[in-house]
Amino acid sequence: MRIQELFSLKERIAIVTGGARGIGKFIATGLAEAGADVVLASRKINNCIEAAKEIEALGVKALPVQCDLEKLEDIDNLVKTAMGSFGRIDILVNNAGLTWGAPTLEYPLDRWEKVINVNLRAVFLLCKNAANVMVKQNKGKIINITSVLSFRGATEEMNPAVAYNASKGGISALTLDLAVKLARYNINVNAIAPGYFDTDLIRYTKGDKEFFAKFINKIPMARLGADDDIKGAAVFLASEASNYVTGHILSVDGGYLSW
Repeated sequence: MRIQELFSLKERIAIVTGGARGIGKFIATGLAEAGADVVLASRKINNCIEAAKEIEALGVKALPVQCDLEKLEDIDNLVKTAMGSFGRIDILVNNAGLTWGAPTLEYPLDRWEKVINVNLRAVFLLCKNAANVMVKQNKGKIINITSVLSFRGATEEMNPAVAYNASKGGISALTLDLAVKLARYNINVNAIAPGYFDTDLIRYTKGDKEFFAKFINKIPMARLGADDDIKGAAVFLASEASNYVTGHILSVDGGYLSW
């Protein structure tokens, strides 16, 4: 197979949760640029509709679907809608997530449960639902978005969000376990652990120059990640080029974890 074919996603169907903005939109755009039709899932449907218009300008189909990952019926409906519209699911990207900041010793239980439900429970349920489709196809690619914060702790000053870090650690462990369990069905399960990217989630820190400098000083490449920095990683893990790669967590972090 020629290298162009290895990385081609033509005639593939991809679901990307949180695909209307930030890293999710970067990934959805990259998959579309490689030829995939994409299902964009987000709690805010208007954001999905706008993102779908931009992606369809690339010459592929983009289906916006409203999906609140706290609601079990929305999780089930997402896979059903994708199947109803396209008849198959080749790629699942579990990107959507949320965070909540509070001092660790005062962290409210309801916020802990909300973060875990959206960031971890929903990822497992979507993996299970999509894998049941992929088993029948004898093929599939699952990409979970974890975080560099799943590998190390953080001070309260740098990241007062203990539930977020725990949920991402759960995603990393889930990825490794599902990779082993689903390998017999020819389903690859991998993860991407982004570092600090130039998205709404981190952009607010730019207003505090001293605080922002602390982030940059921890990154050997001395900059935030951008859209092109993650698109290639996602296309690799979604394509034939990664057929012998499973259970891998790819850090895309400018060297953050190496230092």
